[in-house]
Amino acid sequence: MKYSLLFFFVLSLTVSVSAQNTDMPSDFLSKAFYKERRQKLRDKLPANSVAVFFANATRNRANDVDYVYHQDPDFFYLTGYKEPDALLLVFKDKQTSANGTSYDEILFVQPRNEQREMWTGRRLGEKGVKEFLGFEQAFNNSEFKRYSIDFSKFASVLFFDFQNDVRNNPRDSSDLYDLIAQFKVKAHYPEKSGTTLAIEPQKNNLNTTGLDAIMDDLRGIKTKEELEMVRKAVRISCASQVEVMKAIKPEMSEREVEGIHEYVFKKYQAEDLGYPSIVGAGHNGCILHYIDNYKPSITNKELILMDLGAEYHGYSADITRTIPVNGKFSPEQKLIYELVLKAQEEAMKICKPGTPFGELYKATKVTIDKGLKELGIVQSDNHRFYPHGCCHHIGLDVHDRGPYETLQENMVITIEPGIYIPDNSPCDKKWWGIAVRIEDDYLVTKDGYEHLSVSAPRTVKDIEAMMKLPSPLDNFVLPDLDKK
Repeated sequence: MKYSLLFFFVLSLTVSVSAQNTDMPSDFLSKAFYKERRQKLRDKLPANSVAVFFANATRNRANDVDYVYHQDPDFFYLTGYKEPDALLLVFKDKQTSANGTSYDEILFVQPRNEQREMWTGRRLGEKGVKEFLGFEQAFNNSEFKRYSIDFSKFASVLFFDFQNDVRNNPRDSSDLYDLIAQFKVKAHYPEKSGTTLAIEPQKNNLNTTGLDAIMDDLRGIKTKEELEMVRKAVRISCASQVEVMKAIKPEMSEREVEGIHEYVFKKYQAEDLGYPSIVGAGHNGCILHYIDNYKPSITNKELILMDLGAEYHGYSADITRTIPVNGKFSPEQKLIYELVLKAQEEAMKICKPGTPFGELYKATKVTIDKGLKELGIVQSDNHRFYPHGCCHHIGLDVHDRGPYETLQENMVITIEPGIYIPDNSPCDKKWWGIAVRIEDDYLVTKDGYEHLSVSAPRTVKDIEAMMKLPSPLDNFVLPDLDKK
């Protein structure tokens, strides 16, 4: 039997796309989930409108090496697509193509390319997007230039304004840079030197502000499927805190402690970090977003603050534990730690639907202020030892989208009070270098909350008990590279 060359090409393409998922995890969110998310977006769009979303840019690390690609969370939330150089259109109302086909969404993606895939990994292409992500209208991104659409007919064209930080690949005429340029021409985007569209009066029908509130409302309330992803990320992150409590020893480096956490993440198949890992021993813990993690030897009497979160299938945890390196809190460390813990528990008491976000912070601040005064560390509420808020949404971003007025059922938030007393602070020297943050993740339920990160010890008693247990890493000793 004879077959044409085209037949073999189509057959090989189909086999290649279908084979892509054979060695992948089986618990990704379904294409039905993403389709439902797009419908929820459509329900919130204003009359006679279209929403336009662009994939994240590929970021260059140095020379010919790029950073590991991470999809724009809004784009991923609506599509499940994890590749660059893509564009999504979601229409409020049905559209009709030239051939009479009716559609209300369309996705343009990077095409299959056998040579490029050999170097940079598999691509879904338009056929894979249809099969695995459930789009009926999906095309290679090169088709967007020829896609006939009159944006002027819509009352609103909603999109996020551009930051002009996308590189152009001169070898690809359909990369993200070109997709944006083509959209600007089609939508009559006003290019003006020294200004941005976002701060000018909304001319014609272009709307660069309306999507924020819509996406906040959608992403701030987690679905049942999303909660499974968040729970998995939280459980993994708790497991890493437990293993470090058992494994940590004086003279380890901050980088080694970070490595144990992140090894546990990978052991449980977490694809990424939710954010750069924060591992600060002693006075380094007083730097809120300390990510150098470079101290070569942590000392016997220090606390170590460890703020890390695994990202599992796009969803991030955010957990902080502060522990004594030698396994036993000093009297001063214990007093500060238990004050922070008390502040957290005061906020937990009012964590329920209807509570204003600000009340959670107020509960922690009042507790910390009162405690610091009683310890003689401050004389007034005007101090810098608790310099941050205590709560934020988590999800596809570690500081996730969501409304910040009042708590609602199925929000997932953190409660994370802290006290940081840098060296040379205006208080007794015995407090210097003590930094404590306790951060946990909570699901707001119908009548209260579910403490998602409860498996990571958080009381003085439980932490000290955990730190006495043996670790699988106790006998893991590497050779001395400097020994001749």
